[in-house]
Formats: sequence, structure tokens, C-alpha cells
Amino acid sequence: MTAEPSGAPEPQPVLSPLTTSAIFLVATVDEGGELPVRDLLADLPGLRRSFGFGAPDGHLSCVAGIGSAVWERLFDGPRPAELHPFKELGGPRPRAPATPGDLLFHLRATRQDLCFGLAAEIMDRLRGHVTVVDEVQGFKYHDVRDLMGFVDGTENPEGRAAGEAVLVGGEDADFAGGSYVIVQKYLHDLQAWNALPVEAQEKVIGRRKLTNVELDEPASHVALNTVTGEDGEEQQILRDNMPFGSPGHDEFGTYFIGYARTPEVTEQMLRNMFLGTAAATHDRILDFSTAVTGTLFFAPSADFLDDLPEPPSPDSARQPVPPLPHTRAESPEGGSADGSLGIGDLNRSTAK
Repeated sequence: MTAEPSGAPEPQPVLSPLTTSAIFLVATVDEGGELPVRDLLADLPGLRRSFGFGAPDGHLSCVAGIGSAVWERLFDGPRPAELHPFKELGGPRPRAPATPGDLLFHLRATRQDLCFGLAAEIMDRLRGHVTVVDEVQGFKYHDVRDLMGFVDGTENPEGRAAGEAVLVGGEDADFAGGSYVIVQKYLHDLQAWNALPVEAQEKVIGRRKLTNVELDEPASHVALNTVTGEDGEEQQILRDNMPFGSPGHDEFGTYFIGYARTPEVTEQMLRNMFLGTAAATHDRILDFSTAVTGTLFFAPSADFLDDLPEPPSPDSARQPVPPLPHTRAESPEGGSADGSLGIGDLNRSTAK
């Protein structure tokens, strides 16, 4: 891939640096809510500026993503070439479920109150027009570690490489400057995880816990998330994962969010994790972590939000939505993978 020309559309702040606070809002658009949603999307950059102006050191940002099922309800004209429903994987365990989501708002800042204020304003504008299906408030934990104790996001691309990995270019010129984003909410069985010796944890993850140095473990989480192209070059995504939890409710998790130029890269990582490879039947981290949501969005460029396409005509706004695809779990030899996690009752783990 080559760098995009300087006149390329301005992206939303998907490349913003990692922050200490975040809110993830996922919602579906109610019947008749399309015009209020369009109005909010057009006003979103201005709302962000209003809330962030008095606290420039807070680095408040917000990225809006739009799901496959709602695209034709909001916009006339073409749609992003690779936008489709999230592909469910596996079953019964490990399983990556596909869950509803028409809108994603990814709010980031160095202060949680800034995220909270902007999220409240967004919902005040959309209340009665959307249904929130998931809301997660994330936080920085120690030195950028997840709740399992390991550093997260080490392999994020930087500089020009980040833009090349994350932003759509000339391959879909109508949507250049946009990015595909997949989100998943994972809940951890920390009691079982913490019962493992550190050395065993390191083999599962593929890194030293203290130093973050990568290990040569072909069946590890790190190895299964290493995807290469036909030319042997590593294919990268940008992760902005955040820990979240409620100790009083025994809920501990990681909110996975991955931005990419094409969703295929992230989807291949998930296939490796949930369906396995020749080196592993599945990612062993899934013996301790359960995915309870999964949705794919397209985050269009800031220029797109600044000048939205016309709303669809009444005849074109109600196109049938294809069913969510499901991929059965198979071993590398083609047999069925057992996938039992042995985590116990997860009734508390349904998406809010």
C-alpha cells in the first residue's frame, strides 16, 4: 500500500493517541429515527469542539461508526464496498456472537467527565430515536495493561504506517479516509486466570508479563493475531482496547475495538482465534475470556459527516437486510472443534 495524497479526505480521529478514559456506545436506530440520527451525525464534530474547547489538555475525540443494516436507511447512493454484518464464528464455545448495532460512538479523552458530557449530549439528541444496546465505560489500568495483567496494543502501527493500515484509499474512492471498525465485548474469568502460574499465562499470551517481550509460541494469542499478506508482509490493524469492570458485580472485561482499512484483516485474526489454525484448535485466551458482543461498522471520513449524502427516497430506504452469516467451528483437519470454555454461568454477561 502507498501513502494517500495530501488532498485525501480528512478522516475522523481514528488515529488519535491512546487515552486514559473512553466510552463505547452502541445503538440501533428506531423506526422513524433516521432524520434525527442524520442531524446528529452532521453536528457531531461541532459538539465535540464545544465540549473539548474549555479543556484542550483533555484531548476529547469522538468517532462515529455506521452499521450495515442501517446504511441505506440513512443515505442515498453507494455504500462502502466491504461493509457487511459481523460474521458470527464458532459455536457453542468458543463463539464470537454477532449482536445488533447500527451506530457506534467511540469517545476518548484523558478525563472521564469529558467523555461523559459528550455522551450525555449525544443521547439527549437521540433519545426516543435510538435504542442503546450496549454502553461500556473504559479506563486505563496501570501501565496500559488489561485486567489479565498484560500490556495491550503493543503492535499498533505508528505514523504513516498507521494511516496506510487503517484508512481506506483509492480502492474505494467514494469512501476514502474512512475506516472499518469491529467491536467485541469480552468478559474474563479472572479467578481461573489468576490461578494459572505466570509462566503458563505467558505461554497463552505469547509475551513476558513483566517486560512485554514477545515469546516464540506458535499457538499463543500473539501468534494467532499475526496475519500476513500474499507478499509475506504483516497486515496490521489499530487497536484501542480498554479495560472495564464492576468489582461489586464480579464483572471484569476488555472492550476490543479494531480499526482497519479492510475488515478482512481483523476477521482473519478472529477466525484464527475462534476456529483455530494448524498450530492450535483455538486461542487459549478464550478458555478464560468470553465474547458477548460483536458488530462491524464503517467510520466514514470527517468530510463525509460534514457533507452527508442525501437521505434515501422512500422506495429505496427499505431494502431487505441479509441475515447475519455464521461460520461453524472447524479444526484445521475439517472436524468439529469442541470449544468448551468451562467458565460456568455467564447469565450476568449478556450485553446491556
